[in-house]
Amino acid sequence: MLRHPVAWARNVGVAIAVTGLVGAVACTTTAVADRAVAAESLDGYYHQTLTWKPCDAPGLDDMGARCADVTVPLNYAEPQGRTITVAISRIPATDPAQRRGVILSNPGGPGGAGLDYFVETSKALTPEVRARYDLIGMDPRGVGRSSAVNCHWPHGFGLQFAGIDAEGFAESVADQADLAARCATAEGDRLPHFTTRNTARDMDVIRTVLGETKISYVGTSYGTYLGAVYMQMFPERSDRMVLDGSVDPDRYGAVGIVQDMGSPNEAALDAWAAWTAQRDDEYHLGTTGAAVRGLVERLIEHAAAQPIRIGDYDLDAHSLPLVLYIAFNSPHDYGLAAQQIRELADAAAGKPVRPDEDLAGKLAMMLRAQPRDMSPQMAILCGDVGAPRDPDWYRRNIEASRATQPIFGAMANNITPCAFWAPPAEPPTALGNSVPNLIIQATGDTRTNYGGALAMHRALTGSRMVTLQDVAIHSILGRYPNSCVYDAVNTYLADGALPAADLTCRDD
Repeated sequence: MLRHPVAWARNVGVAIAVTGLVGAVACTTTAVADRAVAAESLDGYYHQTLTWKPCDAPGLDDMGARCADVTVPLNYAEPQGRTITVAISRIPATDPAQRRGVILSNPGGPGGAGLDYFVETSKALTPEVRARYDLIGMDPRGVGRSSAVNCHWPHGFGLQFAGIDAEGFAESVADQADLAARCATAEGDRLPHFTTRNTARDMDVIRTVLGETKISYVGTSYGTYLGAVYMQMFPERSDRMVLDGSVDPDRYGAVGIVQDMGSPNEAALDAWAAWTAQRDDEYHLGTTGAAVRGLVERLIEHAAAQPIRIGDYDLDAHSLPLVLYIAFNSPHDYGLAAQQIRELADAAAGKPVRPDEDLAGKLAMMLRAQPRDMSPQMAILCGDVGAPRDPDWYRRNIEASRATQPIFGAMANNITPCAFWAPPAEPPTALGNSVPNLIIQATGDTRTNYGGALAMHRALTGSRMVTLQDVAIHSILGRYPNSCVYDAVNTYLADGALPAADLTCRDD
């Protein structure tokens, strides 16, 4: 997504050649069936004794949480082989007399660290729910404090914009091949084992170690897919499951779910542009939505010709649109996005500009992988589902998308490191079960679109769906208070009562 000095000098042919390197370095692993896992005992993992300690994280420690490391197999097909650890946190139920179990969680990504997930999300839960459950945060395998994947990328994101022309796309191909090669070199034969199915198996080890016959669950974004995979693999151990901002199970992977972000982000750009135009006296970006959009397109063209210098950073056409992409996660960030585009417009005009604190943080992560890169995200996505390997396939899709998605089509259809990755060790999980669960979804979600949530709803026949109408928010719990949605979630977690029928909620 962002420039690397070596990758920029490479041509497409060199980048394609890296495919062989990745396949050679990564190990070849046969598919792991759960019956094969059962053939070798996991008793040692199930009966381990956890050492609980302070979390050394202010939000968690303030809530009385304790943390522990759970030992799990790196490869469940060889449970007596190498091990890794998964870090978990536990915020205890507020009334031990009413306690009924635990709620595990995942914040999304994939690759999102979730140890402190409930610090904010618990604010959406009623005292009745808090009294009944220990809240369990988790850094999934390969992430955060859990035997983390570290590919030593020179910049933060695996997803990137392809640029505005063939030269920009060639740069992107070379960069993505470089990122994949770095992962293969850094992680070697560990890499195929950082997958959703193995994380679901880890969750079941955690369930057993905590002494629970079932787990309840709250998952956001990618976390909805993880929760659904757990339900598929361990239906009898799934209790009250909440999926917030659902992935399309038929489109999961580095191709489908990213392609599906193009249209809603383009719509969010129009909504933001109209909002910004109404405040031209503050941001001076244009008096109409079309004028604001036009300014953004010109900035991207400028960055393609000559990167925009702002503070200590240079933004090119691969990275500049990410400023908006990040902001379109929530309409609460529209003002921040307008302010930051104003800063970039001033910098492009040659004015001395220091990026605001938020923008400086984004740039540090995007351009310099500080404090961390997003290689765990790609490790999981590429380890779960294979991707087309022909760069020309992506180029054709990008060009076809430009008419309707002039900005975000270049991200949604771009090549990713998965095009240069070794094949997954296991096939993806085919989802289709009747385990009861609750899906909550906003119609304007820019990350996991509404159609994807409907697909998840169809696949999980025991689900009820609560729709938040005409709101462009990605994930609702703890991020966008809504009495209707929150009531449905808390009633379900407290009493096990799903809505009698699917429900539509309006913005408060």
